[in-house]
Amino acid sequence: MRIKCTVNGQAREADEVWEGESLLYLLRERLGLPGSKNACEQGECGSCTVYLDSETVCACLVAAGQAEGRDIRTVEGLSNGDRLHPIQQAFVEAGAVQCGFCTPGLLIQIEDLLRRNPDPTDLEIREALAGNLCRCTGYEQILEAVRLAAARIRSTA
Repeated sequence: MRIKCTVNGQAREADEVWEGESLLYLLRERLGLPGSKNACEQGECGSCTVYLDSETVCACLVAAGQAEGRDIRTVEGLSNGDRLHPIQQAFVEAGAVQCGFCTPGLLIQIEDLLRRNPDPTDLEIREALAGNLCRCTGYEQILEAVRLAAARIRSTA
């Protein structure tokens, strides 16, 4: 089957997509966007989190066919050219990136949280990130990065 969708603001197309193929496979292997990571393939870790029509989803659980005509935003769509998104910059500064496997999904989920709630409490941050597993940082650097990004985004609004 042929899939036509919009990814990070650009019209994209993929041919010969298998009906059981995941959106994650479509993005990584067919469209050349390796940012979303393939970790558990069960929707348990959040490493493959992307936006699908403005809602966050685990791309490993979404059938590629469901992307037909839809708008998808991946971690590659966060930055503005060579300029990092404030959340990405905060992750670098706070040391919230260790192995980097969980980072793409965390960045998308945090961007979604801050879009909805520009001044979240630590409890709200933890709740928003409950579906994203990190095995390296212990989460404190991630919380620090979210606080830093939230403050910067609020100050520019």
